[in-house]
Amino acid sequence: MLTAPILPALARADVTSRRNLDRQRLDQVSAYFRNEVAAGNIPGSVVLVQQHGSSVLLQSFGFRDPATRAAMTEDAIFRIYSMSKPITSVAAMMLIDDGGLRLDDPLAKFIPAFADVKAAGGPLARPITILDLLRHTSGITYGFYGETAVRRLYAHAPLFDGDIDNAAFVERLARLPLAEQPGTLWDYGHSTDVLGRVIEIVSGRSLYQFEQERLLGPLGMAETRFFLADQSQRGRVAEPSPRDWFDRPIAGLDDPIRPRRWQSGGAGMISTISDYARFAQMLLNGGELDGRRYLKPETVALMTRDHVVGAGIRRDDLYFPGAEHGFGLGFSVRLAAKPPLPAGEYGWDGVGGTFFFIDPTDDLFVIVMMQAPSQRGRIASDVRQLVYSALVP
Repeated sequence: MLTAPILPALARADVTSRRNLDRQRLDQVSAYFRNEVAAGNIPGSVVLVQQHGSSVLLQSFGFRDPATRAAMTEDAIFRIYSMSKPITSVAAMMLIDDGGLRLDDPLAKFIPAFADVKAAGGPLARPITILDLLRHTSGITYGFYGETAVRRLYAHAPLFDGDIDNAAFVERLARLPLAEQPGTLWDYGHSTDVLGRVIEIVSGRSLYQFEQERLLGPLGMAETRFFLADQSQRGRVAEPSPRDWFDRPIAGLDDPIRPRRWQSGGAGMISTISDYARFAQMLLNGGELDGRRYLKPETVALMTRDHVVGAGIRRDDLYFPGAEHGFGLGFSVRLAAKPPLPAGEYGWDGVGGTFFFIDPTDDLFVIVMMQAPSQRGRIASDVRQLVYSALVP
């Protein structure tokens, strides 16, 4: 059943929507998730569809913990993995709006160890820039997927040994070669973790301190953190099915619930659907929420347009946004309309199963929180079709 709006009385984005969501048609979304739980594909989920500043659908399905059969609740806490990346990217763009950081700044200006890094095949043709970190064209990769020589080096390097902080992690990373020359290939990896360290250096605070003071705290995202600080809330954590989870750490994180010093801006956060809804609504509003501005409207526009395909940057078989998408500064961006899907829709997901997308044209966003890695891609595609099929003139 529907609950009260999760974000009451919010200022809406300054956009004229062509279509509105039909609540009865959205019943197909509810039926879809009930079927996914009944079929055993996912243990449970929380789903939010919001348009014009109010929730049209907010519903929980299945189990928060499949072992205990505890019912899923709307306040469940999820490991969001790479849905941390948009938060870190927004924090960096806040510093750019402040004038303390530039997109064309070389990374070595802030972390000198990257001045001497080598790329596969030889010395750097040009320096890594902040823009490269934001759009994943730095040459810094991940070691948990793919079979190139550099990825194998990443996989076997002691990057994550001990209780490291961001400074120690990035210094270790700088000793490894880049997978390719900066600015030549979209290569998903630790770029956003390095960006988090840049934020620390420029702001003089830890990544979480800066985000808490400037973004998370003002937005009211009290439960979006780098680990579960209050262990008495452990029962609220959504758990996966043991048969659909990881047999090894992902991006160096054995479990984002566990306390640690490392604040992985690329994959380390936990959150709730209500917290992330505040973040999504701020973006949909062009950088403003409840009378407070976080980003300039032109900065949000810059972040949510393509900086990869149009720039002639190569995409290989591991281009996760997909053939129909470019990539902005922290988000995938749909390049062209494919009815019923509109051009300009942007968002991202997390390897644990969570995903979101924002549609400025129809003044809506969708967030799905679940812990089911193998089902994420299929369900994200299906949910997009169902939501857009529920729009009427």
